[in-house]
Amino acid sequence: MGQSGALSRGAFRFAAGIAALLATVGTSAAPFLPTDEAQVLERVPGRSTPQFRQLKGLQIAAAQAPNDVVRATALATAYVRVSRVEGDPRFLGYAQAALAPWWKDPDAPTAVLVLRATIRQSSHQFDPAIADFDKVLQRDPKNGQALLTRATVLTVVGRYAEARNDCRRLSGLVPEIYSVVCIAAIDSVTGNAGPAYETLRRALRDASRVDGAGRAWAETLLGEIAHRRGDPAAEGHFRAAQDTGERDLYLLGAYSDWLQDSGRAAEVIPLLANESRIDPLLLRLALAQQALARPEAAASIDTLRARFDASHLRGDTLHQRENARFELFLRGDARSALLLALENWKVQREPADLRVLAEAASAAGDAAALGTVKQWLTETGFEYPAVAILVAGKGAAK
Repeated sequence: MGQSGALSRGAFRFAAGIAALLATVGTSAAPFLPTDEAQVLERVPGRSTPQFRQLKGLQIAAAQAPNDVVRATALATAYVRVSRVEGDPRFLGYAQAALAPWWKDPDAPTAVLVLRATIRQSSHQFDPAIADFDKVLQRDPKNGQALLTRATVLTVVGRYAEARNDCRRLSGLVPEIYSVVCIAAIDSVTGNAGPAYETLRRALRDASRVDGAGRAWAETLLGEIAHRRGDPAAEGHFRAAQDTGERDLYLLGAYSDWLQDSGRAAEVIPLLANESRIDPLLLRLALAQQALARPEAAASIDTLRARFDASHLRGDTLHQRENARFELFLRGDARSALLLALENWKVQREPADLRVLAEAASAAGDAAALGTVKQWLTETGFEYPAVAILVAGKGAAK
């Protein structure tokens, strides 16, 4: 399958600049047989780049002392960072290998537990990841990195009260903007989208200093909130996030979704033209190509079908959200899409997960599944007009 970095809010990229997450938001890659001899299979850091030199130096140091936890965690952290930047989940496998002496140790050193949790949540092993973070915070209640990342994972799975508690504990432990974004992400899906947007916008405006990763996260979240509310200000936020210079695959996905919903599919194509190795982004590219009746849409759809078929043979359920969108919008199979969306909903409950569930349920005419969506909207107070319209039976998936 392609380099299928997950585009979800669980991504470790939110933890004070260390890379992973949201989402947008992978696990170890499976063997992939190319059909084109000219196809580029992998991009690795060039040998002359600082990134390559850093990796090489860390690899040599770790090989010289394979049981040195400091060297191993430094190498694993670098691999995680490359995985995020390149959208290549193989580097997460390399990170796990670097931690092999402690990987199965329930009492592993704290630095290993944080990295292990990060790698686990990237493969949607949310419960084991949370358990690792729990252990870290039992040892070190003021570990800001663990608190922030656990809060993000808890938000992804819809455990908002616990997530909010972690966010509140962040004060003084991480740059203030991260605390504000952490709470705003929860408020925006629990009935307070407007106040969350204004609070985060003011915090970003008034902050004396915000690092690139923090600004990118804040602007992306503002863009997402605006998108859901139908506010055209979304574009300005997505562009501001791009202007930070952070290579952010989740941002590319979120911005592409906004462009598509805004009838600007033509702008998605140049945005994602060089990202087709990443399955969630290839999906968005194919959707744009189909909307424009571009001839290359057929090849993109065939590639996605082959990748999803391969994932099914492996029993890989990581990209059920994207698979559901593929079945619904590119293959026109509402029933298959709904089955995938329901299975995905059992694992993660981000706005995009709720939307595809509503879209598939509406297209399939499944009242029970629409009832699940309605119940979630009622219980959380989540404001998402496009989803509410589907629940009310006043619209259909496009």
